[in-house]
Amino acid sequence: MKYKESEEMYLETILLLKRKNTQFRSIDVAKELNYSRASVSRAINLLKEKEYITINNGIIDLTEHGMNKAIEIYERHEVITKVLIKIGVPMSSAEENACRIEHV
Repeated sequence: MKYKESEEMYLETILLLKRKNTQFRSIDVAKELNYSRASVSRAINLLKEKEYITINNGIIDLTEHGMNKAIEIYERHEVITKVLIKIGVPMSSAEENACRIEHV
């Protein structure tokens, strides 16, 4: 379970970085998540092995398979956040809790 959560977190972060800036590297993922470069490097290699991403000259890009998976994860996050807000959870708590709930 822990690995699936981590994998999904990376895919979601890569999707969000892609939406902000079309070109980014693993160091940008590390900064965004506040993780060590070594941890991100390992995770990026695992995502590449699963063919979720490609890396060309250090630039990360989602494959079609990776994009579909990342969008699915992010949409789940958005739905959970909206539900939590609708039942009265403050926005900041809703975002944080949605992030935890979405991977279950």
